[in-house]
Amino acid sequence: MELTTMIETRPGVRSGKPCFVGTRITVNDVLDYLTAGMTPSEIAGDFPELSEQHVLAAVAG
Repeated sequence: MELTTMIETRPGVRSGKPCFVGTRITVNDVLDYLTAGMTPSEIAGDFPELSEQHVLAAVAG
């Protein structure tokens, strides 16, 4: 999995935090949801613009 195709940093978007390409959802948001006990499939279900692959990229990043 190539992280650069899934995660980007854009000045002025979410204070420059790494986000998933084409979204304003930060990697840290996803990691917080995982820490709170959500599963990758639950996160993908709550955020249709993300897939379970995005969640795995957050962990790998």
